[in-house]
Amino acid sequence: MSAKIEVIKNKLLSENWFVLRNFTYDLTAKDGSTIRHKREVYDRGDGATILLYNREKNSVILTRQFRIATYVNGNESGMLIEACAGLLDDDSPEDCIRKEAVEETGYQVGEVVKIYEMYMSPGGVTEVVHFFAAEYNESLHANAGGGVDDEDIDVMEIPFPLAWAMVKDGRIRDGKTVMLLQHALIEGWLKQR
Repeated sequence: MSAKIEVIKNKLLSENWFVLRNFTYDLTAKDGSTIRHKREVYDRGDGATILLYNREKNSVILTRQFRIATYVNGNESGMLIEACAGLLDDDSPEDCIRKEAVEETGYQVGEVVKIYEMYMSPGGVTEVVHFFAAEYNESLHANAGGGVDDEDIDVMEIPFPLAWAMVKDGRIRDGKTVMLLQHALIEGWLKQR
């Protein structure tokens, strides 16, 4: 079932880092009435994320970096622990995540498994994130990682029981990372103990 919508206004507010637009639209409700909405929509492009995990060591590779949006919203240090991720730009989701993995973590991953793709904040952001997982081992460690250009990323190898505890106590608060860790647990790739 498609929504019945008539766009009244589509105004460009900013195209600084990404694109911000203001929309005014009429939405036809289920009862046939019309509701006028005014919303801002942020288009930052689509992204990809990957959980690097090692069954034998029962561990994961995560990153830690400064995120201004978390700092502005109460994260005192601004540092966030997350799964490797990046914007697609002009790459396919799989090409993007392979490139991001080696840039951010230093691991040149082999086979990647696509898990799903999700809208992460559909109330105002257009982004779809493509979720992947791949096993890592030391033979895939190509460089130190840490990002490129103006990125300053810490690479962290964390035993899965500790990563899971960090979700529970709030040290890991990134939604995509929590989803990937939950997926690994549900699939039995990693163990809590």
